[in-house]
This record gives sequence, structure tokens and C-alpha cells, in this order.
Amino acid sequence: MCKLSWSISGLLFVALVVMVFKFIILGSVVPASDGRKALLLEAGERDMVLSEMRIFLASVQAITDGISSDDMSKVAAAAQAVGGAAQKGMPASLVGKLPLTFKKLGFDTHRKFDMLALDAKQLGDPAHTLKQLAALMNNCVSCHARYRIETLKVAK
Repeated sequence: MCKLSWSISGLLFVALVVMVFKFIILGSVVPASDGRKALLLEAGERDMVLSEMRIFLASVQAITDGISSDDMSKVAAAAQAVGGAAQKGMPASLVGKLPLTFKKLGFDTHRKFDMLALDAKQLGDPAHTLKQLAALMNNCVSCHARYRIETLKVAK
């Protein structure tokens, strides 16, 4: 009976490790024809990720406008709007489909927006903010160079 319990425990542990590897590290990804990795998402999930990217882009535009007009409060507000607090609405089902490297880039991007907002408020230095924005944009360029999003085909 003890061997059976250990065998079942071992199998459950292996299953757990496989699930963690699949949903936390690999995600739902396949090689794409253009050399990038394709994230396989349902239409609504794809729309959510693309919407977040458009919001990032709008924030970058507002930050750039704020820097050019020396309005650091506008810069801080635009950056804060897409900081860490903005990622709370992501469903766990979507997060499970994203590979670890994508998640790391996403979390780091939100963190960089938070830091940019904080520094814009506290330092008020447009040159410093511009350097932060350039570093933040490297995340965007890196992500778009590595990944594309494809919609899962639903069988009818």
C-alpha cells in the first residue's frame, strides 16, 4: 500500500511539473513563418493584448508630448496610467498561454513605466525621462522582434 501511495504521489508530482513547465514557462507558442514565435490566443485574448499595446503606444505619445512641452506632470500621469496597476485585469487563462520571456518583458515594461512616472514627479528632468523612455522602448522593440500573435482557429 505504501508503494502505491508513493507511486501515485510521484505521478502527481510529475504531472504538476509538466503543467507548470507548460503554462508558466512555455505558454502556447509555435514557430512562426517569419522566424518569430507565434502566440496562439483566442480572438478575445488577442484583442486584449493588442489593446494593451495600443494603450502603451498612446502613453508613449503623451510622454513624448509632455517632454517636448516640459510638462512633467503630463509625463507622470501618462506613465502611471500604464504602470503596474494596469496589469491587474489580465485573466489567468491568458497569462497561462504567454511564455515566460513574454511575461518578463511585460512585467518589466509596466515596472519601467512606474519608474518613469515616479522619476518624472520627483526629478522633473526631461533628459532623464527621455533616457528612461528609450530604455523602455527597447522592451517594445524586443518583444515585437520575438513574437507575433495568431488567433486560434475555432472548429465549427
